[in-house]
Amino acid sequence: MTDVKSEKSSHTASGWSRRSVLKATSAGAVGAAATPLFYTQNAWAEDAIGNYPVKGSEVVLGFNVPQTGAYADEGADELRAYKLAVKHLNNGGGMLDTLKPSKLTGNGILGKKVTYVTGDTQTNADASRTSARRMIERDKVIMVTGGSSSGIAIAQQYLCNELGIIFMCGLTHSNDTTGKDKQRYGFRHFFNAHMTGKALSPVLSKEYGKDRRAFHLTADYSWGHTQQQSMQEFTEKEGWSTEGNIMTPLKTTDFSQYLSQVLNSDADVLVLNHYGANMVNSLTNAVNFGMRDMQKNGKNLEIVVPLYSRLMAKGAGSTNIDGVLGTSGWNWALEDEGSKIFVKTFTDEYGFPPSQAAHTCYVQTLLYANACEMAGTFYPPEVIKALEDFKFTGAGNGDTLYRGADHQCIKDILVMQGNSPSARTSDFDYLKIVDQVDAKTVDYDPAIFGGELGPYVPA
Repeated sequence: MTDVKSEKSSHTASGWSRRSVLKATSAGAVGAAATPLFYTQNAWAEDAIGNYPVKGSEVVLGFNVPQTGAYADEGADELRAYKLAVKHLNNGGGMLDTLKPSKLTGNGILGKKVTYVTGDTQTNADASRTSARRMIERDKVIMVTGGSSSGIAIAQQYLCNELGIIFMCGLTHSNDTTGKDKQRYGFRHFFNAHMTGKALSPVLSKEYGKDRRAFHLTADYSWGHTQQQSMQEFTEKEGWSTEGNIMTPLKTTDFSQYLSQVLNSDADVLVLNHYGANMVNSLTNAVNFGMRDMQKNGKNLEIVVPLYSRLMAKGAGSTNIDGVLGTSGWNWALEDEGSKIFVKTFTDEYGFPPSQAAHTCYVQTLLYANACEMAGTFYPPEVIKALEDFKFTGAGNGDTLYRGADHQCIKDILVMQGNSPSARTSDFDYLKIVDQVDAKTVDYDPAIFGGELGPYVPA
């Protein structure tokens, strides 16, 4: 944890906060002749929302990642990326040279040096909220980011929205994050389960045929539920049937009892809606059951991992993931300028290439900082407006949109396949890109998942 300076939330000399004035206005307490109630740069410099205004020469960011638990490997790489983002914000370099449009200069954010504090979500909703609240109340962070579980991300997003702190969601793939649980103060750079189903299902149909019967094992929380629903929806549109779905607790390490039920069904495809250590263990168990060498219904039994990461693939091993299809939001082998410079600076710093988790967390930190620069203020409502419907390129995903209607990032999605041991050329190319599905193809109507963003000024 770095040392940071504390700051006190302040009010105007009259004792009125902006929030109080707005409330009074809605009740008719402020007359027509009162000062106009809209924000312009510096007009409300002494009014408090969250930890705004930022006092002193430093601004503090909060990096809340799983340092223990099932997603600890992802969390470790996220934290590396966050630290690198801070280095580049303060000193220049990295994607500051490729992100367009950008007002980042390498001189901190709005001339203030960027510092940070860290927390451990423990892959637990209660722990994540406790850690986030501590960052907000004790360390006076202006923004919170991080997480590798959708349930944890959603829990933090609700808290941050309530407290007037922008939350950059980190690694969260559930439809709910920017669907029924979306919040005005939350933004997601990662793609979602719906986009995975839309990108992956046509490839599965082409590779394995339309006459397939799928059985799902599903992590029993928000992400797993929406991932299974999305995969079922889009594979059935391709002609597949669904033989069954079993919810598995997040803390499961031995999936044998569930795999036995799959074997006793008519399924000829096993879909593992698992992530992190869950995926490593369930895939390993399936291979040990001999499922990669079986035939069902006169076809080879196939295994699908809808959401992939290099860290997961490495954990499962080349032999186990050989030929297994899934999706990813980014891969270190991409050749665009943003990806290449990020891979180089990350590798120079840590000795190995970054994961998609690292990429997501690095980019969204820069995007938050750039939004502050574009708005000319740390005042949350104006920063939010700068992020909403922001179109950019140079961040490793081609032309990208931060959609204003739901705060979902719309970008290209990669379809990945496990590399065979003989095809690997390094200790990092466990996955290969088989298709890059453009953003327009995976786009969708934001209204389909419901939810409301809520006001710019928290109640």
